[in-house]
Amino acid sequence: MESWRTIAAIVGVALVAIYATGSGFWVNSSPGWYYSLNRPSWQPPSWIFGIIWPYNFIMLGVTSFVVSRNLSRTLVLTWLGFFALSVITALVWAYLFYSPHNLLGASIALVSAAILTIPLTVITFRVSIGYGLALLPYQIWVAIASSLAVGYAIKN
Repeated sequence: MESWRTIAAIVGVALVAIYATGSGFWVNSSPGWYYSLNRPSWQPPSWIFGIIWPYNFIMLGVTSFVVSRNLSRTLVLTWLGFFALSVITALVWAYLFYSPHNLLGASIALVSAAILTIPLTVITFRVSIGYGLALLPYQIWVAIASSLAVGYAIKN
């Protein structure tokens, strides 16, 4: 196997670890404040978050590995680039939302993250329909989360 593929797989999995750790750090930093906010009417129950995020992180890790093993260098680097940018914008959302409580800035960051996940899903479908479908809940969830972020910004 080519060493660049191994490095790409490691980078992808490392991005997932950074994403999970970073977002968890900020999300858990101010729970009392979060519960005091006016919620959008379409806010799902809290237990859904505990199911969807572990699934999303696992699928992002698996997809990182599969993409790095099966696609051209250009597509792998493109996938990793969009993934890195989406992780950065998602972490900016978590920071802005939970630390300085900048709901407008957080909304812009999460909408950006949602847009950046579209190429991830499209490129993943090039590996296989199955992996593309497995990653689709992540795309949908980030879009829902974006709409919630905007809803929080409007209602608070």
